Amino acid sequence: MPLTLWFWAAYLVTTHTPGLSALQLQRQLGIDSYETAWAILHKLRRAMVRPDRERLKEKVEVDETYLGGPEVGLRGGRQLLDKALVVAAVEVRGKASGRVRLEMVPDASGPTLTGFVKANVERGAVVLTDGWQGYAPLSGLGYKHRPRTQGDPERAARILPRIHRVFGNLKTWLRGTHHGVGHQHLQAYLDEFTFRFNRRRTPMAAFQTLLGLATLHGPTSYDLLYDSELTR
Repeated sequence: MPLTLWFWAAYLVTTHTPGLSALQLQRQLGIDSYETAWAILHKLRRAMVRPDRERLKEKVEVDETYLGGPEVGLRGGRQLLDKALVVAAVEVRGKASGRVRLEMVPDASGPTLTGFVKANVERGAVVLTDGWQGYAPLSGLGYKHRPRTQGDPERAARILPRIHRVFGNLKTWLRGTHHGVGHQHLQAYLDEFTFRFNRRRTPMAAFQTLLGLATLHGPTSYDLLYDSELTR
């Protein structure tokens, strides 16, 4: 594909407010094959993660959500079944939200959740969570853990408002722009959402940042795009 097409694709995916599906990109740029448009978008998504990105700081909300269908009947609220479990962290900036991190995880166990926090939140930060025991070890790992008992599930959005706004925006974006996403490539879409959310006020800077990040990543073959994103 000509280099100019790659520039146009990077520009559109970073500046178009709701993002682009492969079908939209194919039509917008006159690409002959849907598979080619899909591969271009996925290669750009894989370039959206800065290898040395800074951890979240100061005060951070952390919680999990399920993606992939109705949540009715999940006993205890954390059984995975055929749904994808995503854990997220977002910085508290007054009443607003700062940067976000999102990761697809295999379960809501203590090692999984604390591992996510250690990888994405700076030691010494105040970490706000619900009362799930999987977060209990955080106090012994250098964090100021502030669990909040949820009780009624409807209180979750009140005790952790920023993370639930992120989850709501994520689900709306996946349904509206992409009409749902399979588990195999979900992490790539989470990376795109993270990239776009963290640069939502500076779309032109996001375009320039993506071009710079693309130079930091090695080539991505078409076959590699079909590998499970959980192995990354």
